[in-house]
Amino acid sequence: MNTFRDMPTIFFILMRRLRMPLIVLIVIYSVSVLGFVVIPGQDDQGNVWHMSFLHAFYFVSYMGSTIGFGEIPYAFTDAQRMWTIFTIYACVIGWLYSIGSLLAVFQDPAFAKLRREYLFLRQVHGVRSPFYLICGFGETGSTLVNALSRVGIKSIVIDPNETSIHELELGSYSHRPLGIVADASLPRVLQGAGVQKANCLGTVALTDSDQVNLLIALGAFTLNPDLRLFARAESVHAQKNICSFGNNTVVNPFETFADQLYRILNRPSHYILSEWMSSAPQEHMVNVLKDWRFPRKGRWVLAGFGRFGQAIYDCLQKSGIEVCVIELAANSKDLPENHVIGHGTEADTLMEAGIDMSVGVIAGTDDDATNLSILLTARDKNPSLFLVARQNQRENELIFNKSKFNLVMRYGDVIAYRVFALLRTPLISDFLRLSEQEGRAWANLLISRILGVTDEVFPYLWEVHITQEIEPARYRSAPAVYQACENEQAVHLNDILRHPRQRENYLSAIPLILKRSGEAILLPDLTMTLKSNDRLLMCASYPVSDIMEWGLKNEEVLHYLLTGNYAYNCWFWRWFNERTHKKRLPSQTSALEQEQPSD
Repeated sequence: MNTFRDMPTIFFILMRRLRMPLIVLIVIYSVSVLGFVVIPGQDDQGNVWHMSFLHAFYFVSYMGSTIGFGEIPYAFTDAQRMWTIFTIYACVIGWLYSIGSLLAVFQDPAFAKLRREYLFLRQVHGVRSPFYLICGFGETGSTLVNALSRVGIKSIVIDPNETSIHELELGSYSHRPLGIVADASLPRVLQGAGVQKANCLGTVALTDSDQVNLLIALGAFTLNPDLRLFARAESVHAQKNICSFGNNTVVNPFETFADQLYRILNRPSHYILSEWMSSAPQEHMVNVLKDWRFPRKGRWVLAGFGRFGQAIYDCLQKSGIEVCVIELAANSKDLPENHVIGHGTEADTLMEAGIDMSVGVIAGTDDDATNLSILLTARDKNPSLFLVARQNQRENELIFNKSKFNLVMRYGDVIAYRVFALLRTPLISDFLRLSEQEGRAWANLLISRILGVTDEVFPYLWEVHITQEIEPARYRSAPAVYQACENEQAVHLNDILRHPRQRENYLSAIPLILKRSGEAILLPDLTMTLKSNDRLLMCASYPVSDIMEWGLKNEEVLHYLLTGNYAYNCWFWRWFNERTHKKRLPSQTSALEQEQPSD
């Protein structure tokens, strides 16, 4: 079994720490037994009698453990009773010393840490289901682990903060994650956490340090070069460094949010699609079409010009929008020409930046109190503003929600949902990339179709792979469809959308994209013939995915979907079906044949 360090077994460590108490007990019991053997007694006839070692050990055992007391096999002499009194006190003292030493060992922080590591290693060794290795359990990690649990994927979490692991253990998850307090940048920690196991689907580095995330990426690539890795990186240098080796994907939270803002300003329908594709399943959908207010065209004010502010500024410039930047004098280096020096929390600074002539304001500092003050002051001066807030701490979520800003950039959620979308299936990225090439009318029509197949929750997305392999954590395989394709039987896309009980009815599902031999087809035609190794991205409510799986994996159900007739593998049912078919009247038979839909 892999370990975090070169160490003997925990049992050997325990025995070494309890060596002296065990020696004391052994000496006390040995002397006590020897005394009872040596001291003479009397039998029931008054003759001299010596207790055997068996009788002596038996008596000392139940007397020393305070289970009970009885003079066996004959009444004791005064000398034996005096030795019994000495033995009682000696055994009590010995047991108190041993039990106290044992409790001290279990309360020792070093031994408790060793025991948790040993238990964690045994649990990881026993994991047989597919899992993701999550390095870092802050706001981003907790959101990602919860989203993975909802789709039935287990997580193994590494975090140096003991409080974070305690929150993980107390959380409510449908698939209980494992967690350990350790430094994920150490290769031996990654090895012990199962990075080399065959059922490890990938590693996700979500710590708040780009350097640590880089070390995690290097360690994971060294131990398992074929493993997928997703990392968070805020600097351009770290982003390029992590992407320079292995099969790595880097998510920059500032660039990700800037892309979202660009869609809001220029392609609002595509923004809605992007949000729905990246959201966790089974969460209630906010009716953005009714309650969402998109910003008007015009001038913007940006408070804060750090890494987040610079990414937002580039987005606004790309959109051709005039923007005024508010920043402190101490951080005024590389500021654009149109800027104002100040905190942005004062009304005078906002008025100098032209808040009364602007259509929107973005509070993008790294302090939540400052961002709240900026936006509330700006709203007081111009109630029609489109307010965008950057939320840095999850603890402040309640006050940000109560403030009813138009858009809130939650630092952890932006990364978590982006990574979650990439983990579920790479086809989501292909769909979003191709959908950007379509117009607003196309996006609006697709939004209407998605609303028609969902039920007040975000749409459930899953990948159907026409293959015999079974790997439900990554995709839903279709062995029955694969076998039909191999037998050169025509299976159309609309065939697998039929209801397995009533083939005349179709399931409320939308095939978003079909990928075949590197070619991606957006919203494929339902009359397309499926082929082996095709990959489909489906969109529907969660129960529909389970119903569709019948026809994908069961050859009898697929035969019914294709022909309208039931297939009978059992010889008895085939014989029974043939007999009942022959006994039908000709008129009835023809009527039934007329009712069967043609393929």
